[in-house]
Amino acid sequence: MLAASLALTGCAGAPPATERTEVAALATGIRALGKDVDPQEAARAARVAYAHTDRLAEEYRITDPPLVHNAKVNMGLRPRGLCWHWAHDMQARLAQERFRTLELHRAIANADNPFRIDHSTVIVSRRGDTMFDGIVLDPWRKGGVLHWVPTRDDTRYAWRPRKEVLAAKRDRAARRPDAEAVTRQR
Repeated sequence: MLAASLALTGCAGAPPATERTEVAALATGIRALGKDVDPQEAARAARVAYAHTDRLAEEYRITDPPLVHNAKVNMGLRPRGLCWHWAHDMQARLAQERFRTLELHRAIANADNPFRIDHSTVIVSRRGDTMFDGIVLDPWRKGGVLHWVPTRDDTRYAWRPRKEVLAAKRDRAARRPDAEAVTRQR
């Protein structure tokens, strides 16, 4: 009886085999960013990305596809879960790891497309590389299931650096005829 109890308890904390395989695949992808990427950091980044995605999915109470969940957040029925929430929270958690050989970037897609909503993500790269040489970590896209892909291979989104997108939005807002009136109202 005791042996059976210990065996069951020992398995309780282990992630499912499919998730372990996915974590290992992501770790391999991160290591492949360059010879100077620390394999232990790559493995830790992959574990954290998957574990934090799971934690946030619970915290955000994800039960629907992304756009339906967005509507629930915007109506006040869910606390968080917009793509920029995922990106912000994922970046904050990964930053706690203080990687020496990896760097985190924020990116936005669709900012200039009037027919699609902006989409935000976090990207991990080898330290010193651009976000375009990294891997997109996108837990929003599949509704709380981590999707990752090399930035250059992501055919669904044309990513741009977040700082660049926000600066362009500020410039456009400043050029609006009513910009001064809007600024005074704030």
